[in-house]
Amino acid sequence: MDDRENHDHDHGEGGEQPAVPVVSPAAVRVSDADRDRVAARLQHHYAVGRLTLPELQERVALVYRARTRGQLDAVSADLPGPVRAGAPRRGGGVDERLLVVLLCVAPPAGLVYWLLARRGGRRG
Repeated sequence: MDDRENHDHDHGEGGEQPAVPVVSPAAVRVSDADRDRVAARLQHHYAVGRLTLPELQERVALVYRARTRGQLDAVSADLPGPVRAGAPRRGGGVDERLLVVLLCVAPPAGLVYWLLARRGGRRG
């Protein structure tokens, strides 16, 4: 019983609780899906003329290196908010990772892939 009383005194009655780390939202780690969403958003801004191809390539590289929400948010902080649900979207057959790779490695091929995918999505 003495042992339990000492345990209670150490953690309960003294008001001292073990420290729980507080993490800011900007420090939360991001997933591959989060990165893919931001890369797709950057592609949209490129398609409507807000970004040049070199800017897109640089930002996409930063997106895939980002580890935290703050790093990811910083990549598109100067662009308008997320693409709205009613905004034009690419066809359902677009592999966003492939598109990003193509745009970074072979921009003309990426553009052709994106245009063909959009055209295919409008037919069905």
